[in-house]
Amino acid sequence: MPNTKSAEIRVRSSARKHIRNQAVKSRLKSLEKSYNQLVKAGKKPEADAALRALISAFDKAAKTRIVHKSTADRKKSRLTKRLSKVAAPAASVAPTAT
Repeated sequence: MPNTKSAEIRVRSSARKHIRNQAVKSRLKSLEKSYNQLVKAGKKPEADAALRALISAFDKAAKTRIVHKSTADRKKSRLTKRLSKVAAPAASVAPTAT
């Protein structure tokens, strides 16, 4: 139990922030999960759109310090690499000159 008026205010404030942070993190996980499903299915155009939305969400979360900036950058990098690997096998299929 808080002993002072300011401590009471901080408890309420941190509770509000906790709820908001949990909602943002949950949204990030949902976006990442749907993106990974699109990548596994090989749907490049849909995955590309999902990646743009995911990168935007990570940038906003990092800006408000919900996730650390380096964590957001690392995840964006790995997700982008994963999308490029989806395109690579389809592009590398070329007729052989025999």
